[in-house]
Amino acid sequence: MWLSDRQKIGVGLTAFGLFFMLMGVMLFFDAGLMAIGNILFLGGIAAIIGPKSTVVFFTRKEKLRGTICFLGGIFLVLSKYPIIGFVVEIFGFLNLFGDFFPVVFGFLKRLPIIGPILSQPVISRFLPRDSRTRV
Repeated sequence: MWLSDRQKIGVGLTAFGLFFMLMGVMLFFDAGLMAIGNILFLGGIAAIIGPKSTVVFFTRKEKLRGTICFLGGIFLVLSKYPIIGFVVEIFGFLNLFGDFFPVVFGFLKRLPIIGPILSQPVISRFLPRDSRTRV
C-alpha cells in the first residue's frame, strides 16, 4: 500500500513532533519545544489517518482514560508545567498507542540492520511478546 501525499506529510509532521519533544526533554523540559512537538504530533496523526478517524480514535470508550491523560498532559505542557505534563502525557500515550507496539516491533525486526539487533536474546526479552516470532 502506497501512502498518499497527505499521509506522507503526516509522517513528516509526526516525526518532527517527536523530534521537538525529544529536544524539549533533552533541553531540561523546555516548554516551548515540547509544545511545538505536541502540536506537530497531533497534526501529523490527523494527517495520517484523517481528521474524522482521529476524532473517532481519541473518543473511543476504551481509550477514554488515555485520551484524558494525553490531552491533559499537552494542556499542562502548554500551561508551562512541562515536567508534570510530560509524565501525564507519557501515561496517556502508552494507554492510547500501546496496542501498536507489537506491530511496530514486528516491522522493525524485518528490517535489514535493525532486525538482527532486535533479535538478540538480551534485547528480545524486553520486546512485546507478539514481535518475538520470526516471519
